[in-house]
Amino acid sequence: MKYSVFLDTVMPFKDKVFRLAKRLLVSTQEAEDATQELYGKLWKNRAALHQYRNLEAYAMTVTKNYCLDRLKSKQAGHLSLVHSNYQAKEKDLEEQISLRNSVEIVHRLIDQLAPQQKMVIQLRDIEHYNFEEIAQILGVSQPAVRVALSRARKKIREQLLNTHRYGLR
Repeated sequence: MKYSVFLDTVMPFKDKVFRLAKRLLVSTQEAEDATQELYGKLWKNRAALHQYRNLEAYAMTVTKNYCLDRLKSKQAGHLSLVHSNYQAKEKDLEEQISLRNSVEIVHRLIDQLAPQQKMVIQLRDIEHYNFEEIAQILGVSQPAVRVALSRARKKIREQLLNTHRYGLR
């Protein structure tokens, strides 16, 4: 496979790979390293890439596994999960502050979820993958993805409502 064909094949999902790595590893540098590691593996394995039915799902699975391995390693004791893709539209100052606070609360609530629920939220609600792709990436069944997503959303919704109603965090 020529370099230009390789780039045309794998570069369209580079940003998604980076966002997943950033979600899991927090650090921009760690996410860049994870992305670079993935593309190195893909380049070394370029002759066999045509065998994968969904190369993007394969890349996301490899990225997820690499990130989880980094989180489990002793070197990564300082890494944690976070989400920072939010950009607000122009609103009045009070509304911007309120939205920013709500987004920060949702980030904290997402951080409190089980690791699989965090990944399901990231892949479905942020990256907009379908259930089949998420199931393939995570190595679970589609019903398991739906259940994890439903439970994660319900937990976030309940805790967010409690925070707004009663000031609980």
